[in-house]
Amino acid sequence: MNKYLIKIQEEIFMAKEKKLDANGYRKFGMLDRISYAAGDFGCNMSFALKSSIMAIFWTQFMALGEEMYATLLMVVQVWDAINDPLLGSMFDADKRNYKRGKFKTYILIGAIGLLFSGLFFFLPLPNAPKMMRCVLFVLGYVLWDAFYTIANVPYGSMMSVITTDGAERSELSTWRSIGSMIGNIVPMVLLPVICYDASNNLKGEVVFVAAIVMGVFGLVAFSFMLKTTEIRVEENSVTISEKKQKFNVFKAFGNFMKNRAAVGATLAAMAMFIGMQGSTTATTVLFQSYFGNAKASGIIMLISYLPMFLFMPFIKKIVNKYGKKEACAVGAAVSTFGALLLFLPLGNGTAGLIGYIVAQAFFGFGLGFYTCVSWALMADAIDYNEWKNHTKEEGTVYSLHSFFRKLAQGMGPSIVVLIMKVLGYDGSLGADQPIEVATNMKWLVAALYTFSAAVMFIAIAFVYDLNKKKVAEMTAELEERRAANTDMQA
Repeated sequence: MNKYLIKIQEEIFMAKEKKLDANGYRKFGMLDRISYAAGDFGCNMSFALKSSIMAIFWTQFMALGEEMYATLLMVVQVWDAINDPLLGSMFDADKRNYKRGKFKTYILIGAIGLLFSGLFFFLPLPNAPKMMRCVLFVLGYVLWDAFYTIANVPYGSMMSVITTDGAERSELSTWRSIGSMIGNIVPMVLLPVICYDASNNLKGEVVFVAAIVMGVFGLVAFSFMLKTTEIRVEENSVTISEKKQKFNVFKAFGNFMKNRAAVGATLAAMAMFIGMQGSTTATTVLFQSYFGNAKASGIIMLISYLPMFLFMPFIKKIVNKYGKKEACAVGAAVSTFGALLLFLPLGNGTAGLIGYIVAQAFFGFGLGFYTCVSWALMADAIDYNEWKNHTKEEGTVYSLHSFFRKLAQGMGPSIVVLIMKVLGYDGSLGADQPIEVATNMKWLVAALYTFSAAVMFIAIAFVYDLNKKKVAEMTAELEERRAANTDMQA
């Protein structure tokens, strides 16, 4: 960590001394990596709290009931259907010159909104009338989702204007994943320790306090990113064909659906979230009632994130030698093997817990490939859209990707909660689920992980079509085209 801080200080000094690249920008380096990681850390200070503990908070502490919770969660996804593509297309169509720049202005608005909407969503009012609790859930979720989109869509799209170099994008993707992982580790490890009592039941008032603290940390992280991010590609740059036509959101959607790379990357992300996010509630119940230790659940789940650190120093070499698509496909295959290990009938004793840890290690090892370069896959898909359609639609392409991701994040957990209900889960019992129900949660988690990993493999290996050779061809042609457009505009 000290060497990273030293590099950041050196690069800040270089920028002050005007030691810039040939185009007048600060040279790409460690400051860019740390800065971009801070952005996803900021996002996940809000998102991870919501995704890791939301279902338990609303079904057990706020006592909405499984059916009502699942129904309301499905209803608010309608807002997602309007929210992401609408705001993304508005972002693309906005050609105004902001003092901070378009990307940074939108991110700042979203970051501030995330802080306050997160607090509203986790107001601890379990004794309020049920109608009021339902209104709090819907209104809180809608507000949180809107501000998350305002911050996250330009943040994700911004990779394409920080650098055009494929290897540097892979590094940004890796560091974004690191920021995401650290942002997830905080609620994953600390929340179970501080938010569950000795009987493994949730303390909702503590969740509200955690939302305040994490919201402040998220805003600080966003502020750091906005101050240190270097935009190297003109935000409102257009190709020749863009000058001849107005932005058309329906055409943009059609372009997205014809973009196999965008569709493949999106299917992989949806599969990951159905498995990881969809299984969150079942996993919590698994540790509450099967292993009987909710406080330890975060530490054990952390194992699935640790392999990312193994790949971080080598990701640039791996991508340069094998390609993003190729590395991710191998990783998804390894994750599938790890998920299948969860079906081993080892019981809920020490052997069962050790088997669960080993399976998580394999699953995380394979997932490490994907998480390190997943955002770079999407950045290449955005470039593919420009390459084939001669239009820059970063916001629309990314927002549609984000929409389908969030659809999986919302619909997956709501459907899984209904499945849990069918399998005997009763939120009013808290941690005191019968052993038969707890065992059902074990098999449900195994099935969700296997489905997730298998679909990820299919999406990356057979749908995503930007292999190493094709990416090199695309990048070279786009650089020539952009240079020619710049000369014509000069």
